[in-house]
Amino acid sequence: VQLQASGGGSVQAGGSLSLSCTVSGRRASEYGVGWFRQVPRKEREFVAAIKWSGDSPLYADSVQDRFTISRDTAKNTVFLRMDGLKPEDTAVYYCAAPQTTNTYYTSWRWYQYWGRGTQVTVRG
Repeated sequence: VQLQASGGGSVQAGGSLSLSCTVSGRRASEYGVGWFRQVPRKEREFVAAIKWSGDSPLYADSVQDRFTISRDTAKNTVFLRMDGLKPEDTAVYYCAAPQTTNTYYTSWRWYQYWGRGTQVTVRG
């Protein structure tokens, strides 16, 4: 299973960005996907996750009501829409998939497949 993230960039506080994560490989359409972010010297932090069934997306408290995770199963792609961005949202963002299909976790330790990170910078 391979994941490819894209869509990072730089934006003023209060602005919006959208990230996408395309999953490919065997049974790609059956995996849940999580988004995580990381800043230097800190542990990777859960942001949001979604099952491929679309049931009950999860959000970290820090992004609830500002970020929206969604998926396009036909394209095996998961999106993270980020509105109301704050300087503290600045990080490298990663998408990941766990080994078990159609599930998700909030701990990065349960994810086996990772895409390359994409930088999100929010200018204050």
